[in-house]
Amino acid sequence: MKNIAIGIHLRREDIHVDAVPVGDLWFSVVAVNDDQPLGDRDLLLRVAKIRAELLERATFIAVRYGYVVAPPGAAAPHWRELLESNRDNVEMTLKVASSSPKARPSRKDFSTGAAYLRALHESVAEVDEDFKRAAEKAIDPIKSRWLPRDNASIEMAALIPRDRIEQALAAGEQLKRDFPRVPFLLSGPWPLEVFASQIEN
Repeated sequence: MKNIAIGIHLRREDIHVDAVPVGDLWFSVVAVNDDQPLGDRDLLLRVAKIRAELLERATFIAVRYGYVVAPPGAAAPHWRELLESNRDNVEMTLKVASSSPKARPSRKDFSTGAAYLRALHESVAEVDEDFKRAAEKAIDPIKSRWLPRDNASIEMAALIPRDRIEQALAAGEQLKRDFPRVPFLLSGPWPLEVFASQIEN
């Protein structure tokens, strides 16, 4: 058997499934047979359901799917601080389609890696600045980050208080009315992912 990690939690009582201690924190885990494929549809659905149930109980740091938990070890020093300071916060994402997607450059068209990387950076999707400002104001996050996802979309990760989830969703509906030509998807709540680092805005 192996333990597939779902998240990193502040308290054991926040976890209704198996848990493995990591220092003074906890991994929520799902035990699977060693020979079970991690891409098994039933397993993926089971983990997604558990992840949603865990988020209803308390905010946690999401772990990339497929990470196998080793025997108990030491927690990263910043995990506890992140969990304590964000216990009442969740992430939401606003994925916005570009109004004019750019073609992804071909590596063979460049003589140096640096030139290719510059072209990749320049091919990132662009979104109307008025929409970006309106989205930030309407959702009113504690913190936000705009992240390029590909040459056709960009995403705002927003950290918001749990008690403002409905307000954020209502803000998304208002954005649809105010910007009917800007295709976007507001989703969440999610556990800590983008904001699971110590990088400050």
